[in-house]
Amino acid sequence: MNQEVLVLNSDYEPLNICNIRRAISLVFLGKVDVLHEDSRTLHTVSTAYRSPSVVRLRNHVRRPMPQLKLSRRAILARDNYTCQYCGHKGSNLTIDHVIPRRLGGQNTWDNLVACCSKCNAKKGGKLLSQLNYTLQQQPRKPKYVPFISLTKFVAGAKHEAWRDYLPVLDSPSAGSNESAVVATAP
Repeated sequence: MNQEVLVLNSDYEPLNICNIRRAISLVFLGKVDVLHEDSRTLHTVSTAYRSPSVVRLRNHVRRPMPQLKLSRRAILARDNYTCQYCGHKGSNLTIDHVIPRRLGGQNTWDNLVACCSKCNAKKGGKLLSQLNYTLQQQPRKPKYVPFISLTKFVAGAKHEAWRDYLPVLDSPSAGSNESAVVATAP
């Protein structure tokens, strides 16, 4: 029962990700329409239902445009959990200042990148030019700010049924099957 369900606003904009229990209650209360179902079956005493994967609210919910906060999790999600120096993917990632703080580098979207601990230790407080390092993609603030958290937005791109409802992602490495994080504005 820990399955996640994508919740869309009435205009099909991604609004939230909730658990299956909440989604089922919204369906039975008549507040949402089921757009996609999973292959899983939920059983009650008298009936079996297919598990929803994507639901759409029947009434529009107005929300202010969210502000994307600079955080470690947001930087890792933006960089698709990949070291921007060597391309290593994994959970052993840190955050690195492209221009070191001792040389005036600041905590901004344009100066922070995901980095494996090996590359971070090798780079230390040096500039990229001193080590002949190149970035896999230029760091920048994402243009699209989803209502859902950036980490859940990136993880949601892995759900095949959800891809139809998530904004088209703009990637410098468009030839790759991996989903990029930086999205174009709607």
